[in-house]
Amino acid sequence: MATASLTGLFKELRGKLGKEFIIKQYKGKTVITAYPATKKKKKKPTPLQSLYREDFTNGVKYAQAIIGDAAKKKAYAKKTAPGQTVYNYAISEYSRKCGVKSGRRVLDPID
Repeated sequence: MATASLTGLFKELRGKLGKEFIIKQYKGKTVITAYPATKKKKKKPTPLQSLYREDFTNGVKYAQAIIGDAAKKKAYAKKTAPGQTVYNYAISEYSRKCGVKSGRRVLDPID
């Protein structure tokens, strides 16, 4: 990914150049990225991929529950890093505590 420091008319430049590059604005900068690859045939996920996907799905449910409770959301907001959302922090916390790599089963409740 390349960034460009442009001024004047080119500062608001965006769009695609053929089927090679896409020019877009991201966080106040002009970014040039490769054109997305076309989708290939979907393969059946491996057992480990299925386990990680299930883990992520449970993390999303956990984060949604945190966001749905105003008191918990406020408490989590104090823990987040600058620029990090409560939602993302909750998912990462779930993954650390109950995720596949933590050595615990994915469906174990959070302590």
